[in-house]
Amino acid sequence: MKKKAKGNLVIVESPTKAKTIGKILGPEYTVVSSMGHLIDLPQKKLGLDLENGFEPEYAIIPGRQKVLASLKKEAKNKEAVFIATDPDREGEAIGKQLKERVFDKFKVLRVVFHEITPSAVKEAFNNPREFDEKMVEAQVGRRVLDRMVGYFLSPLLWKKIARGLSAGRVQSVALRLIIEREKEIRKFVPKEYWEVEASVVKANDRFMCKLDKIESKKAEINNKEESDKICLDLKGKQFIVSDVKKSQKRRFPDPPFITSTMQQEAFNKLRFNASKTMLIAQQLYEGIDIGHDNPVGLITYMRTDSPRVAPEAISEVRQYIEKSFGNNFLPLEPNTYKVKKHAQEAHEAIRPSFVSRHPESLNEFLTPDQLKLYELIYNRFIASQMKPAEYSTISVSIEVDKYLFSASGSTLVFAGFMAIYKADNDEENLDEAKVKKNKIPILQKGDILELIELLPSQHFTKPPARYSDSSLVKALEEDGIGRPSTYAPIIYTLILRDYVRRIRGYLNPTELGFKVCEMLIEYFPKIIDIGFTALMEEELDEIEEGRLQRKKVLEDFYAPFKISLDYAQANIKKEVITTDQICDKCGKPMIVKWGRRGKFLSCSDFPTCRNSKSITSGVKCPEVDCGGELIERRSKRGFFYGCSNFPKCHFTSRTLPQDKEEE
Repeated sequence: MKKKAKGNLVIVESPTKAKTIGKILGPEYTVVSSMGHLIDLPQKKLGLDLENGFEPEYAIIPGRQKVLASLKKEAKNKEAVFIATDPDREGEAIGKQLKERVFDKFKVLRVVFHEITPSAVKEAFNNPREFDEKMVEAQVGRRVLDRMVGYFLSPLLWKKIARGLSAGRVQSVALRLIIEREKEIRKFVPKEYWEVEASVVKANDRFMCKLDKIESKKAEINNKEESDKICLDLKGKQFIVSDVKKSQKRRFPDPPFITSTMQQEAFNKLRFNASKTMLIAQQLYEGIDIGHDNPVGLITYMRTDSPRVAPEAISEVRQYIEKSFGNNFLPLEPNTYKVKKHAQEAHEAIRPSFVSRHPESLNEFLTPDQLKLYELIYNRFIASQMKPAEYSTISVSIEVDKYLFSASGSTLVFAGFMAIYKADNDEENLDEAKVKKNKIPILQKGDILELIELLPSQHFTKPPARYSDSSLVKALEEDGIGRPSTYAPIIYTLILRDYVRRIRGYLNPTELGFKVCEMLIEYFPKIIDIGFTALMEEELDEIEEGRLQRKKVLEDFYAPFKISLDYAQANIKKEVITTDQICDKCGKPMIVKWGRRGKFLSCSDFPTCRNSKSITSGVKCPEVDCGGELIERRSKRGFFYGCSNFPKCHFTSRTLPQDKEEE
């Protein structure tokens, strides 16, 4: 006799999320985790029907059969199965796959919420919906496109350079940006220039001004001789105030965070890399134990490109601002922010789930890093709905014969949003000496100033900075490359493949990264063209908006790609880097190869002779009487230098010590 259906089953991705939602829904719902993806394209074959519209051939991910069986078992005798995966394309596609391949005989409903709070979750379950086919189509299009590029390009890298390498549609463009920046840095030639400042005084009020123009042209001082000549000419001449301009300036708050700006600001303020930021944000979203309310989602969904805020959250934050800061800090109407093209407007910005949960109240429940990121998100959201900061500014022009000096200063007259959130370059963050130097006394046109001293200074132009996680995410976003969910995985993969190394917070391309990028530019210039990749992103977005068909987008991409692919397969040759070293086993020359642990020497007669050895750095081991040389090695924690005499010598270092014999 068939048992009567009882209760409902809810599927989410993670155990933490399951625990949080389970507490909210109560005993009528059994909430279980799928532990992430269960179904995907097969690992060992293309999995695409190239002759039939590139239809994907999905398969159960190896090792996940037990999870699927467990989910089916849980679904037995349940009234309905609710799919509560993440509210983005990926979550929509995961849910649709589960419905079609696992719960095809069950009543399946889709629920979506952007914050894991009792009101949001209950509202979603009271209003379940059908799966959004356009969102699924867009995700399938992206997955198929990425599979085509990765599946066909990666073997070419194996053939040309080394096995185990990978190429990706977005990953390779990000690598190109890093490589091109490195080339700019390497070819950069510093240029000397000088500046001349003057310390002047008016009625005991001393301030600094800077040489701006010479004979109405921008002052360009190229060397010390020119600087000395100008300083000599200035001595004994009158410094006369020729113009004084006063004005009021306003600085408006930034929008609440979206994924990219959160990653950028977390790096700039907290020095968190993109992966760490997303991991902590996910913890805050999925639920944290906070005592009697255990557990609860503290922020809204962390993968979003929309600055939109729900009306009820706007109302809550405006009440908080009025109560905590006063009516003077509250704009008459809520601040609104421009939504960029193709942003998923159904999503919200990243904000605290409850404004009433001040960071200080969560101090005992959060780890130090969780608290730092939550406070950053919290303060940014509050600030986004406050009035602008107001400054009183003064700009002074000072004539000295044919020379024109200028000085400027500003005073904060109303803090506005800066009462809670300050950017790194805010005037209020300047050190005391600089603030004092910039303090301009009351001046009038025609005032004569006394020269105290001239301060010439030498400078050199600087090369562009290497990308950090923050600046690379900003560049990718500005160029229209990738989407919120892809930024952190892109950087992680580049580092994992050893195409890039993160050194003191900045992304340094390796020799291997250069080789991979050069090969892709030579054979697949369009694939890693920034403009073309951005266009593909737009077309994938337009699939979701119903303006393009997935099949058409894929066909338009594949036709020229296949031509480049055929040419590369016919012409690409294995790169052989010879050395002057001889194999001590068979006498054949040794060649350079790449492996999982980096570059090494291998016998050119491989596989007949399997002799290989590490390439040393040429720097001798610092240990006394060791005699070994340091070799670059790789572990799970990254790269380090170890002694060639290991295991006799256990010396290791994260950086390469200076070879004392060279000093």
